[in-house]
Formats: sequence, C-alpha cells, structure tokens
Amino acid sequence: MYRIAWLPGDGIGPEVCDAARMVLDAVEFPAEYVHGDIGWQFWTAEGDALPERTIQLLRSTDCAFFGAITSKPAQEAERELAPHLRGRCLSYRSPIVRMRQLLDLYVCLRPCKAFSGNPLNYREDIDLVVFRENTEGMYIGVEFPRVPESFTQERAMAAIPRDAALSLRSITRKGSERIVRAAFEYAARNHRRKVTAVHKANVLRATCGLFLEAAREVAAGYPQIEFDTANVDAMGMWLLKNPRNYDVIVTTNLFGDILSDLCAQLVGGMGFGYSGNIGDRYAVFEPTHGSAPKYAGQHKVNPLATILAAKMMLEWLGEKERAAQIEQAVAEVVARGEVRTYDMGGSASTTDMAQAVVHALRPELASKLAGELRAG
Repeated sequence: MYRIAWLPGDGIGPEVCDAARMVLDAVEFPAEYVHGDIGWQFWTAEGDALPERTIQLLRSTDCAFFGAITSKPAQEAERELAPHLRGRCLSYRSPIVRMRQLLDLYVCLRPCKAFSGNPLNYREDIDLVVFRENTEGMYIGVEFPRVPESFTQERAMAAIPRDAALSLRSITRKGSERIVRAAFEYAARNHRRKVTAVHKANVLRATCGLFLEAAREVAAGYPQIEFDTANVDAMGMWLLKNPRNYDVIVTTNLFGDILSDLCAQLVGGMGFGYSGNIGDRYAVFEPTHGSAPKYAGQHKVNPLATILAAKMMLEWLGEKERAAQIEQAVAEVVARGEVRTYDMGGSASTTDMAQAVVHALRPELASKLAGELRAG
C-alpha cells in the first residue's frame, strides 16, 4: 500500500482534492492518505505556511498530492499575521516553491493535451509537454527591497538607482543539463519527435547563454530526436500561430511558468492544467490553478485538472493501467459533453463532474461515492 501525503490546502483546494479522491477510490488505488497542514491559515496562526511537521511528513511518504493555497503580497501577508507574530521579520514564501527546493523537485512536468469535444480547445489536435526547471532561475527567493550597499561598488550597478528593488536570477550548468536531459529522456520513452529549448540568450547573455549552451550539449547525445531553439517572446507568438509545430518544450523556471499557462489555455484553461513536481526520489502532484478564494465553498470549479494530476501521480508510481483508465474516463466525459462545469459553459458542480468520471469508470459506484462525499 502506498503512503501519500495529502495536502488539500485552502480555498478550493479541499473541494477539488475530494473530487480526486472519489476517482482514486473508483480505480481502487491502494493508498493510505496522510493529511498534512499547509496553507494560509498556518501562515497567519504560526508564521509558516509549510510547517516543519509537514516537511517531515513529506520525507516519510511515497509522494504528495497538493490542492491549492492562497498567497498574498508581503505587506498584506504581514498584516494578516496573528498579533504576536507581527514585527518579527517573518517572510512569506510560497510553500510549493519551498517544497520544490527542499526536496530538489527539479522537473515541473506540464502535459497540455486537448481532449476531443472540449468547447474550450484552441484546436483539437494539440498535444504539448512543457518541462520547466523547477529549483533555480528567478524563483530562488534572493531579493532586496533596495540595492545593498556592498553592491554599489560594482561597475555594472552604476546605472541602477539606490532605491531600486532587486531580484537575482541564478542558472547553473547542472540545473540546465538535468532539466534538458529529462526532456529528452521523456521524448525518447514516449516516441516524441522534437524538443525545443526556449531562452532569451540574446539579452540575458550570461544566464540564458549558459542554459542554451548546456541544452545544445545534451541534445547532441540524442541525434534521433529533432532539436531546435526559440526566444521566449517569439515562442509565445508561434504557439498561438501553430502549436502543432511543437512537441516537448524545455525552459527555465520563470519562462516555463508563463509558457505552461499559455499552453494550458490552448487546451481548455486552468480547469485542465496540472503538473508534477518531480525529483529523483520524490514528487508532488497538483492542479496548477490557484486557490480561487471567491469560489471556495461553492463547489463549482472544474476538478478535471486535479483528477488528471492524480492520474499523473499514478503514472509516476508505476500504476500505468489505473492511470490509463482515469485518462480514458476523463476523455469520455469531455467528449460526451453531458456534464460541464461553469468554465465549460455548463452548470455542473465539482462533485457532479467527479461523479461523471467515476460513472465512466464504474457506474455502480458513482451514486454511492457522491453520497459519501456530501455526508463527509
């Protein structure tokens, strides 16, 4: 039996995670789900949105499943702390970013596949995969509200006002090589024809230059797979012009964050956006939408992203048959078009959509599981 760290979070996180559990139960996935504390309420009450006890839970489980959490700007985060925690120089950092770095989950894998019959598809034939480097780049968390005095002695800093805020971008050869190699290995395993490295080396010469150099070196070891490169600004245009020209995209952290959302919109938007944060020994799976607090408690959001994240979790664990059953059930529900949430132009609830997927898997279980969810 697998031991899964279950991290529903806040906002709509618990609702969509409940929906995913319905589907996991329907395929009889053998797991113990261990709840972990994570999210805004733990920031406000404890000054830590990812408490140490949750970090220890992650280290004692096979993988983690994450829902969604609320994040707010620094000043607002400070104001919402419990009174006894204010003024203690506590700094809010995204728990998912911290998990990626603490556990070295260097691959953010974002499949973007159009399900036939989805009214939100940009085109019906899109099947892209984005590999986003997950641990470095602009998201390392090294920032300054104003230029440090020690920096002002550097010649390159002369043109920067002393009151400028700074964020540092760090790109390493190791980080670049392993994310590009992961993309090529995925392409080879899944019979993908092409890998595209996305960068901005014509302007960010040092950091993107290093990434691009490492990408070309890795690509040389996979002559059977086509390799090309693209500037990130042009890539945004070309993905809209002809997404079928691309197959596997690999890029740095910030560029990957942006492009993967663009690709998700091509196949239906955030209701279909999901990802795996994957390292050599551990992984965290999640829908990529936010916590959407304005919808919390309304049970109206589309849970298919979360259900597909559960499918990806099963794939990573080696449960290929169960994963394929879930994907086929989702495809069947979307193609039929009888059950659609508000984003798809319908009025079905989160539970209705999950129940439809369960019905496609095991008709006899759908009503029973929905009743248990409402009772719980």
